[in-house]
Amino acid sequence: MAVSGPVEPGTPAAPAAPSPAAARAPAPEHLFRPISAEDEEQQPTEIESLCMNCYCNGTTRLLLTKIPFFREIIVSSFSCEHCGWSNTEIQSAGRIQDQGVRYTLTVRAQEDMNREVVKTDSATTRIPELDFEIPAFSQKGALTTVEGLISRAVSGLEQDQPARRANEEAIAERIDEFIVKLKELKQVASPFTLIIDDPSGNSFVENPHAPQKDHALVITHYNRTLQQEEMLGLQAEAPPEEKPEEEDLRNEVLQFNTNCPECSAPAQTNMKLVQIPHFKEVIIMATNCENCGHRTNEVKSGGAVEPLGTKLTFHITDPLDLTRDVLKSETCSVEIPELEFELGMAILGGKFTTLEGLLKDIQELVTKNPFTLGDSSNPGQMEKLQEFSRKLDQILQGNMKAHFIMNDPAGNSYLQNLYAPEDDPQMKVEHYKRTFDQNEELGLNDMKTEGYETGLAPQR
Repeated sequence: MAVSGPVEPGTPAAPAAPSPAAARAPAPEHLFRPISAEDEEQQPTEIESLCMNCYCNGTTRLLLTKIPFFREIIVSSFSCEHCGWSNTEIQSAGRIQDQGVRYTLTVRAQEDMNREVVKTDSATTRIPELDFEIPAFSQKGALTTVEGLISRAVSGLEQDQPARRANEEAIAERIDEFIVKLKELKQVASPFTLIIDDPSGNSFVENPHAPQKDHALVITHYNRTLQQEEMLGLQAEAPPEEKPEEEDLRNEVLQFNTNCPECSAPAQTNMKLVQIPHFKEVIIMATNCENCGHRTNEVKSGGAVEPLGTKLTFHITDPLDLTRDVLKSETCSVEIPELEFELGMAILGGKFTTLEGLLKDIQELVTKNPFTLGDSSNPGQMEKLQEFSRKLDQILQGNMKAHFIMNDPAGNSYLQNLYAPEDDPQMKVEHYKRTFDQNEELGLNDMKTEGYETGLAPQR
């Protein structure tokens, strides 16, 4: 293949008409001809280029060829007539393949040493028997043979041996011993394995029996790893993306503006998400008015309505029992049989406190009822309230045993179990199926969660 001379451009007014031969673009198969010593038409392209050894002009020869049963490659060779320096390498003329390739050749005879090998820059060469490896991008690509690969490795190791013998004699001696082992491989006194692993998929080891199967050669195609794609430049190496920090509401107290329920002055409500061990998440809201000093707190369940209702029966036998945490939802009713007392749903709202705190709230609610105080109060009713307050004080002081029952159809109430995850001997937990009336109070009867789209015709 010869290099044509420069072409004079035609004038804009009268452009030169292209010849029929020039109008036809050369077909790819004519550019890349099968490699053959008998093809006289296959000539390299010669280009004058700078020698990087003596900085005089040398000659680079490019040969576009095609390896049978493989693909197109570009063989380049440089030589300098001034200093004698020469260099050869190959490049793949095709694209990087979709998968990497690994050739595992078992060399058993001298004929295997003559197999043609295409080794690209990105290929790694290994000989497991000697624990020898040529890393990727440590050598230029080459079109050679198995014997040529070994000879090239020997030349690379021998190159710096004089300097090593002068500075590090022990290391130089070990390398000399290893070079002897590499040279012995050329005699094929015993079989050895040659592995060429190329993530680009463009390396090649000849199969002399092609198109028949070669029993000494195993070809494995594999998907590249992320590191291999970055090495080949297929994926830009970017710094690891910093994931935006997700707001952890469990460790943060949220605030929003509201009005005081007593004096209607502007106030702030604090809200926090809390995970109760062995239960679920709840939302605690507290409001503190700086104008009138009014304080209030409320607890909302952070989950959905449970499939079954929950009834908790706790036997108070010791003053320490009053320190247990209690979560009373808005749908929970409270009962104390010993006092003949029952607190209905939604009274006191949702609360997260201790058992002692809840009992004191109940006492304050009952004894400070305005309809039971003053001249309008019934004397018999006053005596009952005083008796209720007295017995409740005895429970709070630990002088009276009682049963504390929490019945929550929504299943969102909680009483601390000190023996968790084991059962508490003082506590009885019952799960029950809600009645129709209980579902009605929770608004579940009118809630259709399955098949709600069927039969839903637009009303006009």
